[in-house]
Amino acid sequence: MSAQGRRDAPAPGRAAAFWRRLDVALARIRPYREPLSLAVDALVVAACWNATYLFRLGFERWISARPGYDVWVMLGVVALYVVANLAFRVPQSMWRFSGFAEVQRLTLACLVAGAVAAAVVMGLELRKVPRAVLALHPVVSLMGLILVRILYRMTYEHARSRIAGAAGEVRRALVLGAGEAARLLIAGLQPQGWIVLGLFDDDRARQGARIGGVPVLGPLEALADPARRATATHLIVAMPSATPAQRRRALELAAGTGLPVLTVPGAEELREGRARVERLRDIEPEDLLGREPVRLDEAGVAAALAGRTVLVTGAGGSIGSELVRQVARLGPARLVLLELSEFNLYAIEQELREQHPGLEAVPLIADVKDAAGLRALFAQWRPQVVFHAAAYKHVPLMEERNALAALRNNTLGTWHAARAAAEAGAERFVLVSTDKAVNPTNVMGATKRAAEMVVSRLAALHPGTRFVAVRFGNVLGSSGSVIPKFKEQIARGGPVTVTHPDIIRYFMTIPEAARLVLQAAAVGASGQVMVLDMGEPVRIVDLARDLIRLSGHTVEEIGIEFTGLRPGEKLYEELLAAADDTLPTAVPRLRVARLVERPHADLEELLAWAEAAGGHAPGDRADDEATRERLRAVVPEYRPAA
Repeated sequence: MSAQGRRDAPAPGRAAAFWRRLDVALARIRPYREPLSLAVDALVVAACWNATYLFRLGFERWISARPGYDVWVMLGVVALYVVANLAFRVPQSMWRFSGFAEVQRLTLACLVAGAVAAAVVMGLELRKVPRAVLALHPVVSLMGLILVRILYRMTYEHARSRIAGAAGEVRRALVLGAGEAARLLIAGLQPQGWIVLGLFDDDRARQGARIGGVPVLGPLEALADPARRATATHLIVAMPSATPAQRRRALELAAGTGLPVLTVPGAEELREGRARVERLRDIEPEDLLGREPVRLDEAGVAAALAGRTVLVTGAGGSIGSELVRQVARLGPARLVLLELSEFNLYAIEQELREQHPGLEAVPLIADVKDAAGLRALFAQWRPQVVFHAAAYKHVPLMEERNALAALRNNTLGTWHAARAAAEAGAERFVLVSTDKAVNPTNVMGATKRAAEMVVSRLAALHPGTRFVAVRFGNVLGSSGSVIPKFKEQIARGGPVTVTHPDIIRYFMTIPEAARLVLQAAAVGASGQVMVLDMGEPVRIVDLARDLIRLSGHTVEEIGIEFTGLRPGEKLYEELLAAADDTLPTAVPRLRVARLVERPHADLEELLAWAEAAGGHAPGDRADDEATRERLRAVVPEYRPAA
């Protein structure tokens, strides 16, 4: 090729940039899809009206032979087509996924609109409108509307293929599951540059069939055959409606292949429209639990919160922010958000304004250690229901040089918030506690046990307010959770650090934890500590191995390193102490712990000492030792770990 020819050849990078810009432009107009679809369809119908006249009358007469009122007839016909499209929900479809279902809707819309238009024109005796135009126009309009969608889809898919080709990434997937989700997944993935090689499903009726043009290669166990997955780069689990045990089995089979594993959104996300099936995500910790998530009976929860002023402390934290989300959906009159972190408060406040624009949300920077400020705040807003989620919860961090800070925030902060709620006439006060409060071996657990005792004490002093505490285990994905740490370590190439090969924990998801707290607010009696039957505990090392394998690596490639128990950490957690008597509630798997009553004199001395210690310099080891000694006097079961 000559130098001139080389200069005239389009640069691949420039072409890819053009298609990327086009893709971005299409993405930007996507939020306005429905009005744009109606507008384009209206223009197409109008153009087809003129094209039908051209076909009927020829070039010489297609303008001159029309009646003077033809413009008004055309506008009326266009309006009828717009109404028909709305009636058959044509604008709600996405043109880049257009298929036979949309052709069906368009056909019905054109037939109905064409028939009504012909009936109206003839009924009004507008004889100068050719009957052939009335008869042919629905057919020509249908062809035009379909053609526009074909051109759009061709442009979109070509852009996606050029983008994928420019990136040099070839993604070939095998899909586990051959149901409706898999069919939708195939239609959604192929325009994104994915190649779906085959499907696997245990249903014998589907084996050997083709779903969306892709063959079903066999049962899930067939993944073990290396020949079946030789050219695949990814595995996708498309079983949103399967039970957790079925999904767990599929994930175990997928993990054994050594390929990266992705999954489609869950059934709840798809039902609520929060995600589309082709929006793949990484495997989340809750996918690995292999048990049915806890679903509490929420009857009465809405009645306890609807129309009331609800206040959440720690509203920007992992549990607090989920509480805010779930409370907002239940129709409170006002939602007061207390948070010490400016960024966390801003984030949840912005989310509320976007998701619930009609809800009165009051974001307030506040510190639960500030008794006077809390009293003034509660007196001003008069909350009827209070959820107290503000806490320091990182066990090793609170164990070294921060014991006094944990006592002041977790125990003294609970005293201030609960007393301010009672004085303001609150109906309910719910403390978010932890399983680490049972036979605590660390400062964090001991301060939360003392906070439970604060709630018990105030329940006796203020019978007009219902005080309840809620205990649950480790919350997947919460700040400080081990799972995000594992993912970061895997991304860096390892090793993954686990404290001990035998360490076990009870796990629940953030939404489960928030639902438990809301349920406790509805059914808990004053002074009770409520606990959840969380099933079998999970070995942390097993979670680590699963995450390594599902990321497409082996334990040999990314090793697991045991670092030893950290300060204050136990091998296992308990939800109930041995001396506690548990009683069932009306809600399955939710139980009540009847705690042994203890004298409160030491508790009040502890609170007075913590209040007076507010001016101490942070990090003083003497304060740490004094804090532990005073906690031991109040919480006899507290046994600091060596």
